[in-house]
Amino acid sequence: MKIYRFIPAIASVFLLISLYACSSINNNEETLPTESETSSIENQTTSSELGEFNLSLNYVKQSGSASNQFAVWIEDMSGNLIKTLYATRFTANGGYKNRPDSIPTWVEKSNLNSMSKTEVDAITGATPKTGILSYTWDLTDNNDNAVSPGEYKFFVEGSMRWKNRVLYSGVINIGDNPATIQGDAEFIYQGSNNQPALSDSSTETSMISAVTANFIPASK
Repeated sequence: MKIYRFIPAIASVFLLISLYACSSINNNEETLPTESETSSIENQTTSSELGEFNLSLNYVKQSGSASNQFAVWIEDMSGNLIKTLYATRFTANGGYKNRPDSIPTWVEKSNLNSMSKTEVDAITGATPKTGILSYTWDLTDNNDNAVSPGEYKFFVEGSMRWKNRVLYSGVINIGDNPATIQGDAEFIYQGSNNQPALSDSSTETSMISAVTANFIPASK
């Protein structure tokens, strides 16, 4: 009879040992990255080898309609779009079809009509509030491949009012030296049936200003 009294106790001990072993295995699995996580980690490391790129601008939100649309993107020196950093949601989500004068340069360059909803969602956001805005380029292309060192063009296009818009651009070298480049502005004043052409004195010209690209090379 004494032997039978020990059987439940022995079974409990084996049960505790089994639970501890399973717990250890599960904990180890949680600490090991999956294949997709490993790839993500490698891409992050690769894309940061060159350094950090940041673009800032001063934005003043305009009242009224047919305004406040803009996009920020990077091109190579041959004019091929490398990556879009930001685009206002109205235009990217189909607004360009009803209002073809909304950031038309970016719409054409980005081949927006062929982009999937997931691709559009990844680059868009609601119209921001007035203030200094900042956008980061991870130094990869649209396929998340790290770009090579060299010169690249940055662009900011803004639709100020109907067909009136501004296009900022500049060239920055991604290499061994830090660089800070001010974007040059080209204002396009064009009248339409809805709105006369703006001028340099129009309040809408303050919508986007002080476009600045900054590159800090990775420490070696």
